[in-house]
Amino acid sequence: MRIFDPHVHMTSRTTDDYESMAAVGVTALVEPAFWLGQPRTSVGSFVDYFDSLIGWERFRAAQFGIRHHCALALNPKEANDPRCAEVVDLLPRYLAKDGVVAVGEVGYDSMTPEEDDAFARQLELAVAHHLPALVHTPHRDKHAGTLRTLDVVRESGLPPERVVVDHLNEVTVRAVKDSGCWAGFSIYPDTKMDERRMVAILREYGTERVLVNSAADWGRSDPLKTYRTGRAMLDAGFDQSDVDAVLWHNPVAFYGQSGRLVLDGPEAPSTFAGNSILRGTPAGGGGS
Repeated sequence: MRIFDPHVHMTSRTTDDYESMAAVGVTALVEPAFWLGQPRTSVGSFVDYFDSLIGWERFRAAQFGIRHHCALALNPKEANDPRCAEVVDLLPRYLAKDGVVAVGEVGYDSMTPEEDDAFARQLELAVAHHLPALVHTPHRDKHAGTLRTLDVVRESGLPPERVVVDHLNEVTVRAVKDSGCWAGFSIYPDTKMDERRMVAILREYGTERVLVNSAADWGRSDPLKTYRTGRAMLDAGFDQSDVDAVLWHNPVAFYGQSGRLVLDGPEAPSTFAGNSILRGTPAGGGGS
């Protein structure tokens, strides 16, 4: 199985996760910028975070043969923090970088005026930089938030085929599919979607313009959920070409609109900024 996880937060994961993902066929991923759990207190903390996404995480992924790409943005939750407002002004210097294949995550958390402003401004940046956009829908009042999201996308002038509206469920998928945007689904152990529900949606709506991701982060989540969804599709009677469409060809088609995808096997340099993922010497090597 060949897998491209279009939304996974590897900053929150271990090297064991990279190894497990590679073992089941994950060879490419996109890591969107998101809230780290602990509120950031200055624009400088975003500089360090963005630098890590275009540098250190690419290095870590390469050790396991995985191509790491990222999407950058001021996330919806922190758009409400006035200490972070200037991050939007910082973004243009990063959106021109290699490996940055989208603007994201943008969208709504609590649907505040501050989120309205940040969302609209960052969609303008996606238009200006010829990048697709990854849009987060709110976890509360999701249906109303999704409809409002689609209104903002229409007003932005960004073509719908360059937008994926993520974290969808059975209540919101129809509106997004009808809009012409891509429909994104996050498969989780307890919340959002699970494999069984995802298979039912694919039966009803088909595999076109659908992205399935693990959205694995610092909470209870599973970076192998893309693989588990592929297995569930096969068990439910979908054929291998359907699985390939959902888990590989669709994310390649969506993020390929950036013109920046690199999907051949990555080089794996031994160090990054003088550091490696190794600690000590191999077992039996006499080191400590």
